[in-house]
Amino acid sequence: MALLNDSQVEQYRRDGYVVAENAIAPDLLQALRGAVDGWVAEAATRGAGWGETRDGRARFDVADEASGAALRRVNNPVEVSEPFREFAFDSNLADMVAELIGPNVKFHHSKINLKQPGSSVEVKFHQDFPYTPHSNPDLVTALVMLDDMDEENGCLMVVPGSHREGVLSLWHGGRFTGAVSDEVVLANRDRMVAITGRAGTVCLMNTMTLHGSAANRSDRPRTLFIPVYSAEDAAPLTPSPVPSEFEGRIVRGAATGRVRLEPMEFELPEIYTESSFFAVQTRKES
Repeated sequence: MALLNDSQVEQYRRDGYVVAENAIAPDLLQALRGAVDGWVAEAATRGAGWGETRDGRARFDVADEASGAALRRVNNPVEVSEPFREFAFDSNLADMVAELIGPNVKFHHSKINLKQPGSSVEVKFHQDFPYTPHSNPDLVTALVMLDDMDEENGCLMVVPGSHREGVLSLWHGGRFTGAVSDEVVLANRDRMVAITGRAGTVCLMNTMTLHGSAANRSDRPRTLFIPVYSAEDAAPLTPSPVPSEFEGRIVRGAATGRVRLEPMEFELPEIYTESSFFAVQTRKES
């Protein structure tokens, strides 16, 4: 039985995203939230990033906020948390992705983006594809709400249809800033749509879709678990900016050993060394 109806699949193809409610079983959502709460508390006591991913960068990236140290990114939580592995690999989430780009689906990487209450953390507008270019554009970023998300606490904003308008530059003045130009943002301002929902909702977004989010102005946290998947026949063209021991794992269908090429032209990303893209995006202001 299909998890997404025909109109949802059509919306994904037309707009580059679709929202599905109740994507997580309540007990699993509680387990995911429990893990995050523990990491948030630990960040406050450590005061700086900690842990290590397979390329030596901090797994837990901490921002220096006015209120103190605040966790803003967990790199590849599936490597250190069984509940996150279960959700990314063995839940209905991968089935929904297969209905959009399947039947054969690979896992690429995962992260958690956090905005603590009153946090200054924002996500400048960008496409995910230029960070993780592949031989074809059948990649899905799943943005799973672990908290209720609305405009007050810095919800995701997307530009419908932008996935069909080519790959935008994330380079400015010879520097990789990880964000599109101010002119692009201004030109798309009237097209932006707020993605809101209750905890357990997921936005399945094409990695070519232009998106960003504002700072959290509320007294509530805003937490997104973000696993990224590709069609099995999409081959990565650069090393992952968030390398994972599970990259390339088949989560639905089977390995075919085939690669599908689609004609595209775009700038390759910089392989940055910062702990997360949040640091990369501040380069534009320096």
